[in-house]
Amino acid sequence: MSNIISHSKNLVNILHGEPQSAMSRRDALKFIGLTGGAAMMMGAPVAAEAGPSSDKNAKVLVVGGGAGGIMATARLHSALPNAEITIIAPNEIHLYQPGQVFVAAGLYVHDDLVNHNKDLIPSGVTWIKDEVKTFDPDNNKVTTRGGKEVAYDYMVVATGIVYHYDWIKGLTEADIGTNGISSVYLSDLEKGTAHGADVTWEWFEALKAAAAGGKKPTAIYTQPNTPIKCGGAPQKILYLSADHLRKENLAANFVFATNGGKLFGLPTIAASLGEVQKGYDTITNKFKHNLVAMDVKNKVATFEEHYTVKGEYDEDLKEFDMIEKKRMVDMNYDFIHVVPPMGPPQALVDSALGWQKGTAKGWLEVDQHTLQHKRYANVFGIGDVCGIPKGKTGGSARHHAPITVGNLVSQMNGDPLEKSFDGYTVCPLKTEYGKIIMAEFDYEGLAPSFPLDPAEPRWVWWAFDLYMLKPMYWHLMMKGWM
Repeated sequence: MSNIISHSKNLVNILHGEPQSAMSRRDALKFIGLTGGAAMMMGAPVAAEAGPSSDKNAKVLVVGGGAGGIMATARLHSALPNAEITIIAPNEIHLYQPGQVFVAAGLYVHDDLVNHNKDLIPSGVTWIKDEVKTFDPDNNKVTTRGGKEVAYDYMVVATGIVYHYDWIKGLTEADIGTNGISSVYLSDLEKGTAHGADVTWEWFEALKAAAAGGKKPTAIYTQPNTPIKCGGAPQKILYLSADHLRKENLAANFVFATNGGKLFGLPTIAASLGEVQKGYDTITNKFKHNLVAMDVKNKVATFEEHYTVKGEYDEDLKEFDMIEKKRMVDMNYDFIHVVPPMGPPQALVDSALGWQKGTAKGWLEVDQHTLQHKRYANVFGIGDVCGIPKGKTGGSARHHAPITVGNLVSQMNGDPLEKSFDGYTVCPLKTEYGKIIMAEFDYEGLAPSFPLDPAEPRWVWWAFDLYMLKPMYWHLMMKGWM
């Protein structure tokens, strides 16, 4: 017991970044793993919370075979022993998408990201290896690309998010990996490839080689005007590639061009990222800049910049009118990392299930707390496709899973929907090799799972993300056990 107490004190010191004499970082990792500390981080319970169950016969359909779809299927299989569960998913290979940034940084290889959906989908679940072409919620059925009609009593929509490189004029997916262009997001989930992650590692190396050649190259990092999967990913690539050069005492002109007006939505995290940027060579932030076109051959990126100008003075209000304007801005680059605009699948956009107006148009119209569809009570959502204020991360999908499934079962039983999603989102912002700001927040603001300053970059979060999260993902999350 005394050894455990001693190790616990040393662990606290390590978590706070303080020196320790008796416990190495390797021992800290072992201790965290043995004590279940890894599962406690990021709001993760050691075991899945028991939810409602039902012995009723029903047809339950899950649409999508990514993280959200697999987690929902696993939990439904446990909660509904007599249900006829079907999953529609075209991808036989399952990608561990959070690892794509580590491939881009040269720390994982592609094989570290892949698994087979056949090993993740529970026995007894019917798997249709296709994609939904049309949703018909008024008649409780969907039609696949292959023309198969699938009826359901209850449905979970887990279709994920679609990348739209084609919305950037002059750019095609084939351009990624050529002419100084990379994008860590580029992947083909049906084939189980994460081509963009490998391309981005090659891009890191090419950027370093250019800087070593005596020229100070210009590297641009973009963030679009749409919701994106893991909103911190553009900055992760910025800081990791900058650190890749810094370790060799090399320099570049780094430009972060984002449609947003600040580095992060939460002021404390934004301020911390501002301090991180001061530790690098030249980083210029171009706020309110949305990439709309590229001249791939001549390496010119065109942005639509939104800005305000001072208008006439209002005597009644005693202030100047502020007029919103926009203009096109061309930027030359040597290297550019492109984050594409993103949106819901077209089948959802064309259906009655998507939001019909506003900025959420096309995204799945679910209640932000119950994750139940607002107009079709037998439809629920999970993951990136949900049109809610927060939650387009894998960590969010993990928190969605017990709520989505628990409320679906309650709906089936005719009980009140008592489970509520609080907006939990986690963004492990990699500020350099070996340090992460673990930004955890919900609808109310910061929501750290551990009693540490969430705005401080820490080695322990790097260790957790690099070494622990992946086995937890495969062996716990995908099994519906947490």
